[in-house]
Amino acid sequence: RDVLTYLSTFLQVLPMRAPLKAVAELVDGGPRIFSGERVRLKCSVPGKVSAEWRYQWFRGGEQLQESEYFVLWKARPQQSGKYYCQGLRTTWISTQHTLHSLPIEIEVDGGWAILQAPPLPMLVGETMTLMCRVRGNPRLTEVILYKDGVELQRQSGPELCVTNLTLQQHGSYWCRASWDGRRQTNSVISVAASVSIIEVLTEPMLEIVPNDPLIHKDRMLLVCHVQLNAREPVSHIHYYFYQDGLSLGLASSQDRVTVLRDSGRYWCKASIPTLGLKRLSEPVPYGRVTGEHSEHTRNQQKIVVMQSLFRRIHNADQWRQFG
Repeated sequence: RDVLTYLSTFLQVLPMRAPLKAVAELVDGGPRIFSGERVRLKCSVPGKVSAEWRYQWFRGGEQLQESEYFVLWKARPQQSGKYYCQGLRTTWISTQHTLHSLPIEIEVDGGWAILQAPPLPMLVGETMTLMCRVRGNPRLTEVILYKDGVELQRQSGPELCVTNLTLQQHGSYWCRASWDGRRQTNSVISVAASVSIIEVLTEPMLEIVPNDPLIHKDRMLLVCHVQLNAREPVSHIHYYFYQDGLSLGLASSQDRVTVLRDSGRYWCKASIPTLGLKRLSEPVPYGRVTGEHSEHTRNQQKIVVMQSLFRRIHNADQWRQFG
């Protein structure tokens, strides 16, 4: 009984830690492979390496083998699916389980051609490399890249590049590959591959919180929601807030600010000077604001001019005048 009491007390005073999450990675092969090819996955637990960790693999809801590596030696189309893993460690108290890793989707194609596209979303402005693979790796004489049914490129090599990506280039891509046989020209078409393209800095969205219990009742909270999608770490985002086109203060690294509760139209701007990026939110009305005018007669004429000007702003260069 004394031992149980001690153990219970000991467990209660242990610091609470965030649960560990396993990491699954592709170490050999690709996410899209031909039937008969091999793919190898590895499971790990970030942080201190411990020989005590064991790893359990899953596909969908099916439990697979227990091992650090999982290999499909001669993959079959029916083995396509989302694979993920979990770490297990047995201690003198209990068996500890990590959270499941993010899934890795493996597609096993039984056809003749595969268009290999980046598995992760591409960023606006980047260069995307696509690979048109043909079973058996024949020497290709012509490769054509299509997007949503429209021909984009025609060349002799399997590697295709799309430069300076824009959001409009999001969609389905596939390729047609041709090569010379003994007495004829062979031609095959790949299955479509979906390509996702996102902005480095999304368009901000301003949220007005008029009744925040942590601030004085004559004030309200402005929150600027924005998402940064960058490959490498960048400096802080600079936030700016505006009321009826007038600045509400200097730039801040905080995405929120408290202001006097006041009728008008509010905006926020997010800026990353090191990347030369600036994005402006849509205006959000608060209080007695009707049509194109607010209740602020002192700024009524200026408000109409500024609102018209803000609607015409569509790129970062024009936003500079509000910085």
